[in-house]
Amino acid sequence: MTTFVDRVELHVAAGNGGHGCASVHREKFKPLGGPDGGNGGRGGDVTLVVDQAVTTLLEYHHSPHRKATNGQPGAGDNRSGKDGQDLVLNVPDGTVVLDKEGNVLADLVGQGTTFVAGQGGRGGLGNAALSSARRKAPGFALLGEPGEARDIVLELKTVADVALVGYPSAGKSSLISVLSAAKPKIADYPFTTLVPNLGVVTAGSTVYTIADVPGLIPGASQGRGLGLEFLRHVERCSVLVHVLDTATLESDRDPVTDLDIIEEELRQYGGLEDRPRIVVLNKVDIPDGQDLADMIRPDLEERGYQVFEVSAVARLGLKELSFALAGIVGEARAAKPQEEATRVVIRPKAVDDAGFTVVYDEAEDVYRVRGEKPERWVRQTDFNNDEAVGYLADRLNRLGVEDRLMKAGARAGDGVAIGSLENAVVFDWEPSMMAGAEMLGRRGEDHRLEAPRPAAQRRRDRDAERDDAQREFDEFDPF
Repeated sequence: MTTFVDRVELHVAAGNGGHGCASVHREKFKPLGGPDGGNGGRGGDVTLVVDQAVTTLLEYHHSPHRKATNGQPGAGDNRSGKDGQDLVLNVPDGTVVLDKEGNVLADLVGQGTTFVAGQGGRGGLGNAALSSARRKAPGFALLGEPGEARDIVLELKTVADVALVGYPSAGKSSLISVLSAAKPKIADYPFTTLVPNLGVVTAGSTVYTIADVPGLIPGASQGRGLGLEFLRHVERCSVLVHVLDTATLESDRDPVTDLDIIEEELRQYGGLEDRPRIVVLNKVDIPDGQDLADMIRPDLEERGYQVFEVSAVARLGLKELSFALAGIVGEARAAKPQEEATRVVIRPKAVDDAGFTVVYDEAEDVYRVRGEKPERWVRQTDFNNDEAVGYLADRLNRLGVEDRLMKAGARAGDGVAIGSLENAVVFDWEPSMMAGAEMLGRRGEDHRLEAPRPAAQRRRDRDAERDDAQREFDEFDPF
C-alpha cells in the first residue's frame, strides 16, 4: 500500500459568487417602496497552507478533486447572501506548486506559508446597490462571477540540511538511525528504502535535519531505479554526504567507482554543483572494510574530500561526523542572506492605460475587446434582461470602449467580441450606440444580442451601404 507520495496533480475549483437579487420593497399602503435586493455572497477560496505535521501528499493522491463552497444569492429586504467557506488544504513543508506547463507558481517553505490556488468569484450586486439618482428602481441585478478553476501540480522537496546519498545497501538508513531518532527500515538487500527518511540531529548547540534519500544507481537521472523520483529531495540541502560501502559483497564494485557514478548522476541532474561534499566510509568495523578504507582514503583526500570512517553498527566515528556536519550547516546558515522585510511596491498605471485593448482579429473578422473590467462586466450580465444589457452598455461606453473601436477603424455592422476566443460575447456594433434603454428595441428584445452575421455577409452589407451612399451623392442636385 502506498504510504508516501511526493508528486500529485490537483484539480482545484473555487466557489462561485452568489447572484444579486432584484427586489422591490412592498408593504401596506406602500406598494413601491424602492429597491431592496441584497448582494450575493463571495465564493470560497482554495488555499494551500504549510503544516509541518503533514509529511506526504498521499491525501491528495487519493482525492485530487477539491472544491470550495459557493456564495449564497442575495434576497429581498436588503439581505446579502452568505459568503462561501474557504477550503484550506494542508501541505508538507517544501511543497512546490506548478502549473500544467511546469512553471513554478509558489515555493511553500516554512510553517504557515500560504498560497491561494483558486480565487473565489465575486458576488453580484443587488438592485439596491445599483440604484442611483438616474436609475431609482433598477429592475435587474448582477450575476455572481464563477470561481477560478485550474489544474496544478504539487511536488514535495524535502527540507533538510544534510542529504545522505549512495548506492543501495550502502548503510544510509543505518547511519541516520544512529545519528537521529529516525527509525527507517533496515535490511541486507537493495532498495529497502523506498521513501526519503528524515531525522533531527543535535550536535552541541546546533540542531539540523538529515535526510536519507533512496538508493541511486547508474542512469538514475534518466529515470532508472528510484533516483529520478527522489533526486528532488536533495535540492534544498546544505551539504551532500556520500555514504560508501567498504564491505560490499558485490565483486564488480568498489567505493571509488561508486562515488564517481553517483557524482555523474548528480551532475546530470544539475543544480547541485555548489554544495559541499563529505565522504563517509561505512562498515569499517569489518576487517576487510577497514583495510579497504585505509587504501582509498589517501586518494579521496587528494581529490579534496573530507573523509570520515564510521560504523553505524559499532557506532564508531559518529560524534566526529555529527559535529563536522553541524559546522558546515552553521556556515551555510550564516552565509544565507537575511530575508528582507516585506516592502510595498507601488506601480502606478500609465496615464494612457485604459485597462483594456481593442485588436482586429482578421481570422474571425471581429474587433476583439480584452481587459479585466469589460470581461468581468460581461460575466456579471444577465442577457435575458434587456435593462441589464443596457446597464452593460452604459458601463462600456463610460470606459471608452466605443471611442477605442472608432479609433481602431470599426464601422457600422462590424462584429465586436468581448472576451477570449473560446468564451466571448459577439454583437454587431453600431457607431451611434447610445446608453441605457435608448439602445433597446421592444421590451425583452435587443438587436445587439442577435446572432452575428457571417463575415462574408457583413462585407456585402458594408459594400451595399457604401454604394447606396455614393449613388445618393451622385444623384443629388441642389439646383
